[in-house]
Amino acid sequence: MKTMSEPPVRGYRSSIGGTGRPGFSVRLEQTDLFIRADRDLTGQAFDLVRTGRSRILSYAERHEIFLTSLKSLPLDPLAPSPVREMLEAADRARVGPMAAVAGAMAEFVGVGLRPFSPGGVIVENGGDIFIQTSSEITVGLFAGTSPLSLRLGLRIPPSESSLGVCTSSGSVGHSLSYGKADAAVVVADSTALADAAATALGNRVASRADIEPALAWTLSLKGVRGAIVILNDRIGLRGDLNLVELSS
Repeated sequence: MKTMSEPPVRGYRSSIGGTGRPGFSVRLEQTDLFIRADRDLTGQAFDLVRTGRSRILSYAERHEIFLTSLKSLPLDPLAPSPVREMLEAADRARVGPMAAVAGAMAEFVGVGLRPFSPGGVIVENGGDIFIQTSSEITVGLFAGTSPLSLRLGLRIPPSESSLGVCTSSGSVGHSLSYGKADAAVVVADSTALADAAATALGNRVASRADIEPALAWTLSLKGVRGAIVILNDRIGLRGDLNLVELSS
C-alpha cells in the first residue's frame, strides 16, 4: 500500500533492460517516475503527473476514507481517471484503493504519453511498471536480500497492447504489506490491477506453505496474466510468463 504523502525516491536504479525502441530515458526529478520513450517527453509527463495527482487529492477531499481504507470501496462510474481505475482494481483484488495508486499513476502517465511515442512507452513508478513497447525488454526482479534478487528477469515480448508489471514486498521499501515475501510480482492487463493484485498476493505469503495457494488465488483474478513470489531462496510462479536468468 502506498501513500500520497511519502517523499520522492532518490538514487533510482533501473531494473528495465532491452534494446531498440523506445530509446529515450529520463528520470523525472521530484517524482518516482522513470520513463522510456521515442523522445524527451518530460514536459508532457509532468503535466500528466500533476493532473493525476490533483484528481486523486480532489477526490479524497470529498471521500475522506479513500486515502486510508484497507478494504475496497464502492465503484464510482463518475470518478475521474486514475481514481476510477484505482477503485476498480481494488474491488477486484479486495484491497484498499491506495494499494493501486502507483500502478494507476504509471498507467495514467503511460496512456497519456502514447500518442507522442509511436515506438512505445515504458513508465516505472517505484517498481510498478506500465509497458507498451514495440521491442522486447527484460524486467529484472529485485527481491531485497534474497539470493535470487536480480538473478532472474521477466522477458516481455513486443505488443501493440499495454500491460502492467508490479511488485509488492514485505521486506523492501515503504509499502504496507501483511506478508513476508521478498517480492510478490504480478503481470496484468492493467497496471492498476497489477499493483493491487501484487499487494494482495504479498499479503497472503507469510511462509513457504503459502506460496502456491496465494499464487492460485491471484491467477483467479480476471485480467491477471501471471504472478511470481520470491521468499528467501524459494520462488513460485504461475501463468503465461517467460522467466530468464540475468547475466552478471
